[in-house]
Amino acid sequence: MTVSTNGTSNGTSNGKASFQQDALKPGVYVPTVAFFLPVTDEVDTVTTARHAIRLARAGIAGIVTHGSNGEAVHLDHAERMLITQTTRNALDSISSSIPVIVGCGAQSTRETIQLCKEAASSGGSYALVLPPNYYGSLLSTALIMQHFRAVADSSPIPLLIYNYPGACSGLDLSSDTIIALASHPNIVGVKLTCGNTGKLARIVTGTSLSFATFGGSADFTLQTLVVGGTGVIAGTANIAPKACISIMELYYQGKLEEARRLQQIVARGDWVAIRGGFVAVKNALEAFEGYGGGPRRPCVAPGSAEATTQKKEFGELMALERGL
Repeated sequence: MTVSTNGTSNGTSNGKASFQQDALKPGVYVPTVAFFLPVTDEVDTVTTARHAIRLARAGIAGIVTHGSNGEAVHLDHAERMLITQTTRNALDSISSSIPVIVGCGAQSTRETIQLCKEAASSGGSYALVLPPNYYGSLLSTALIMQHFRAVADSSPIPLLIYNYPGACSGLDLSSDTIIALASHPNIVGVKLTCGNTGKLARIVTGTSLSFATFGGSADFTLQTLVVGGTGVIAGTANIAPKACISIMELYYQGKLEEARRLQQIVARGDWVAIRGGFVAVKNALEAFEGYGGGPRRPCVAPGSAEATTQKKEFGELMALERGL
């Protein structure tokens, strides 16, 4: 399920921006965690590169930097650019052309556009954009749509809409809103971390074949595929990429019973990650892969008892991963 896709938007025609991009290919995309040096708390570029290479060699379709797993809110602009560039360079070092999607959400239209431009200059192929929500009582659906269209007009790389009510004070974009935004030539996909598979089905049927509709969690990979989704952007794939990929492969091979069995195991493991957040994912990487490290404050790593419990709870999933 690897992909060779790069999105671009460049040039002008009669004073209007001209957008060109290939469609994102089906597969498992991984929103990577951020790594920091234990003493200085600086970005750990060596581990960032190591992790990207490990995932690419497992067969993932693409990497997302600065998603909800990537501690984007704990990073300044320079650090964001460093992580994206390090990830792109690492992939290039093994001749992997899989795309890097970069989280670019911000509260103002101006800063969101700035982040998109910085993502492009750092090697990002696409931008993943949360809707603004801080001044939610002042923002109508029309204003939020104006925000996305203004960002899409100015971004040098194509946009994916990121619908994640849990990170946006409950703001949940409707299928009507997303389908309307999909008509913009520089808005090419959506990640649905809302978990609403009915919404996902409506978006699939209401948009073009080139519009990528992703489930936002590993625990509904199979459900996403059944209604025609492109794949998943799944945090648990940081620790079990092969297991997540195998669900898709089995589905496309028509082996539905086996796909269901794997989906059940992945869903149980994903629940550990959902409950513990990105900190649990980093703890699992430390336990099973020998790297991971702690988060930036105010978040903290789990205590020894909790870490031991999480490792045990991830055991079934990791046994599956090791056997693939």
